Amino acid sequence: MGTSDGTTRRDFLSNVTGIAVSGALAGAALAEAADKEPEGWQVGCFTRPWDKHEYRVALDAIAEAGFKHAGLMTAKAPGGLVISTATSLEQAKEIGEELKKRGLSCPCVYGGGFPVGQSLEPGIAALKKLVDNCVAAGAKALMVGGIGDPKLYDAFYKTIAECCPYAAEKGIEIVLKPHGGLNATGPQCRKCIEAVGHKSFRLWYDPGNIYYYSNGELDPAKDAATVDGIVTGMCVKDYKHPKNVAVTPGTGQVDFKAVLALLKKGGFTRGPLVVETLAPGELPALLAEAKKARKFVEDLVG
Repeated sequence: MGTSDGTTRRDFLSNVTGIAVSGALAGAALAEAADKEPEGWQVGCFTRPWDKHEYRVALDAIAEAGFKHAGLMTAKAPGGLVISTATSLEQAKEIGEELKKRGLSCPCVYGGGFPVGQSLEPGIAALKKLVDNCVAAGAKALMVGGIGDPKLYDAFYKTIAECCPYAAEKGIEIVLKPHGGLNATGPQCRKCIEAVGHKSFRLWYDPGNIYYYSNGELDPAKDAATVDGIVTGMCVKDYKHPKNVAVTPGTGQVDFKAVLALLKKGGFTRGPLVVETLAPGELPALLAEAKKARKFVEDLVG
């Protein structure tokens, strides 16, 4: 039996089925495209904005906000950190499993300090333990905050230098961030990196901290030109004067477009971009801010 325009029922059904299949495939392709990250970049979020809560609450929110990467930093926990020198390997493995349950990878762990005041041995042992915990949790990098005491400066970076081969063997990069004191600016951070002199010790740039520790006087859009060749990640942090970094990226004073352009020019053309801070609030408000931050960073590089 034919249709009114001379098309057979078989042809008609074949055409309809083909259109439906094509539509489904197109929909799947669009969904896949929407789910794809900006090429070469890993857009993530640290647990810090949820530090009044247990770390699983932070991971839930980070995943719900659409991130695929979660940096482990502060949380409601003993010592205030998700992972520290007090964390056992078993606990670190459990944290890694919690990440996997939510489809999250971990680009970086901030593990706090390690002892360097008396002799090198305790510091080396503690730093190696942090590296082991990063491996157990499935993290890619261990972040350190530097040292503010000039008397301990040499010992601190000597400890890192001693641990870099061990970290490299384990597949972990040790990274410094601008964090005040003797590593508050790009040139100071470069001096620290060069003092260690190992390819497994690099810099995660933090534009918000450049403003914060200079009391708003040093523009990261100028300072970023001083860290060519040593940056492998970014703590995406904004700033509002006076002395406020509890700011959702894109709503403060940092010119992220200019900063990233300089970092790209200096060789940072791919890698982690991990949001560290958001405007504070209760859980629903934090989730909304996290979604805004993800879109801002994706638009920045997409």
